[in-house]
Parts: sequence; C-alpha cells; structure tokens
Amino acid sequence: MTNGTYDRYRSAIEGEQMPLAYVDRAALDANIRTTQRRAGELPIRVASKSIRCRNILAYVLEHDGFEGIMCYTGTEAAYLAEHGFDNLLVAYPVVDRTELSTVCAAVADGTTITLMVDSPAHVECIADCVPEDSPTVPLCLDIDMSTSHFGIHFGVRRSPITTPDQARTLATTIANTAGVELRGVMGYEGQIAGIPDDDPSNTAMMDWVIRRLKSRSIDRLHARRQAVIKALAEAGHELAFVNGGGTGSLESTTDDESVTEVTVGSGIFAPALFDGYRAFDYEPAAGFAIEVVRTPTDGMVTCRGGGYIASGTPGVDKTPTPHLPAETSLRDAEGAGEVQTPVKYDRAHELSLGDPVVFRHAKAGELCAQFETLRVIEGDTIVDRHSTYRGDGRCFL
Repeated sequence: MTNGTYDRYRSAIEGEQMPLAYVDRAALDANIRTTQRRAGELPIRVASKSIRCRNILAYVLEHDGFEGIMCYTGTEAAYLAEHGFDNLLVAYPVVDRTELSTVCAAVADGTTITLMVDSPAHVECIADCVPEDSPTVPLCLDIDMSTSHFGIHFGVRRSPITTPDQARTLATTIANTAGVELRGVMGYEGQIAGIPDDDPSNTAMMDWVIRRLKSRSIDRLHARRQAVIKALAEAGHELAFVNGGGTGSLESTTDDESVTEVTVGSGIFAPALFDGYRAFDYEPAAGFAIEVVRTPTDGMVTCRGGGYIASGTPGVDKTPTPHLPAETSLRDAEGAGEVQTPVKYDRAHELSLGDPVVFRHAKAGELCAQFETLRVIEGDTIVDRHSTYRGDGRCFL
C-alpha cells in the first residue's frame, strides 16, 4: 500500500469521528476472487466469526461458489436465521438448554442449522431439547485433525475423536437417538489453516520448524479424514457434506478427495497475520483509523485509542499493525494502548493533529467485535455504512 492509498482513505473519512472501522470494497472484491480461485470447484462456507457483519456476509454470499455460513454460537445462528440466512453450521458445541431451544425453534421454522458434536453427551444434550413432533436437528461430527511429531502435539485441542472407530461409534449413537440426525463431518486442520509460514514473532529457525511440521502433517490428516469418511460410508451413514480447511490451507484441503466444501473467513478481510503465508496473497481489505491528538517529539505522533489486541497466545503478532501512512511503526516500550498509541513515522508524509493513522487488526474477527459500524470505502468516498453485530446490539460471546 502506498501513501496515495493513505491520501484516498484520509479524504474518504474526513469529517468522520474516530476511532472508526472501514472496509475497502475494491480490496474486498479482490479477496473474494482470490478465494474463488483457490477453492477451485468446491463450495465455500463463510466463517462468520471473522466477519461479524450481516451486510458483508450477504454480500460475499452473492458471489459464485459461496454457500452457507459457519457460525460460532447457536444464538448467532438463530439470529442470522431471523434475517433470512440459511445453511448454517455451528462450528462449536452448544450445551446451554436455552440456546439449544432457540436453535430448535429456528429449525422448526424451516432453517437448516447444523450443530457440532464430538461426544455422546453432546448428542444427548441436544436431543433432550428437541420438542416432540418437531423436525430433527442435523448434527455434524467433529474429528480431530491435530498430529504428533517427535512427541510434540501439533494442532488445536478440539475434538477427542481421532479414529474411524470412534467416529463410527458416535455416528451410531446419533442414528439411535430420536430428534437428531447425522448430516456432516468437519475436520479442521488448524495447524495448517491458522499458523503462518513466516511469523514476525518467531525466529527464522522456529518458522522453518513450523513449515516442516505443516508439510509432514498434510498427508497424515488427509489419510485420517478419508479413513473416517470411508468407515462411516461402510456403516451406512450418508453425509450431506464433509467440511475442511480455512483460509490458510485451501491449497492442501482441496487436494483431499473426501472434502466436499471448504471454509474461509479471514481471507475476506485479510488481517495482518495472513501476510505470513507463502502460498497466496490477499489485499488488506479492512482496518481501523485512529486520530492524531499529540506530537510528543519529532517523527512521532500519539493517537487516541488503538489497543485492539487479538485473541490467542499473547505476543507481538497479536497486536494491531500501523498500516498507513507507509513506514509507520509502534514503540516497543508501549505498543498499542487502551486509550493512546504512540506511532513512529519517517516524516515522508507529514501528520498533523486530527489526521488519521490507519491500522490493520491482527486477526479478522476482532475488528467488528470492537466497532458498531463499518464504513464502506470506494475510491476516496464512503459509499455505505454497515452495522456490525455490535452495532446490531448483539454480542454472542
């Protein structure tokens, strides 16, 4: 990004109150095209936790190849159902009875909401909430995709299901339980999809080790997923979908013949963490602007706000990144602060009180969790304003 882009953004948000969040429509469209190309012929499910804005979700789903949403709570899925969205997969188990009753009501109204399970207790909990004479609630079986190398666990801690026998046993439990039915399988390879190849918070040696572990994992996790699907088919279980992958793993996930759909969320906005992948390039499509309120010394300004830290293991890689003007950076001694953020710059682009400094968030979902409105920028103009979940008055986690 050049300072010409900064001038364009500064012109667009002139007169707007900061902090503010924005999405650049041209970059958004470019990321949609990149995702379509990377997914090939497979349908793409949009991960809502990375978007958290109904208008953007609807906009992405208008494009060829995008089908359905991966939600993060049952309450969120029911909320989206109220607004006309369908084909909703809740990626994380739901055990709260009130939340489950809300989902069952949405399913009874005709929306397809599939709930995630990885244990008989999940199945029982859901089945107990399905009213008599109501439609069955579809379930998705979550299989673990982590791998072990030299005694090192590589991947996320999610499901306890690691073998075809365990998957078949749980599928049998579902088949024998009234009120529910097996609809799909998900195998999320988080160690491929969610860990960059090059991480600025790592040493070069650590990055090399991670790339090697990722390469070693791919064949193993493909074999595990394929074995599970084969075992379920041989046991007579018919699946509507097999979901896999994320933004960081589309190339390898689409090579797995057992996968029938992929998931993408972060690639739509392209947060800073995704600059560290070698297989693809996305355009920074979303971010936030904070205003200059102090000039403590030459080559430095202090901005109001800015401390929107991403979730996960604490580290430099989870902090927001100064994006525009070019050649801006944070102070190591302060970082991005709760109420003020000092920013160093090379003075090639002079900053004055009231000017914006544009940041990129480290992860996609944290942006709309912090802001009520997304300004939609085309060229040097704000052409629309989209309410986020927060702006809708909703907070699902």
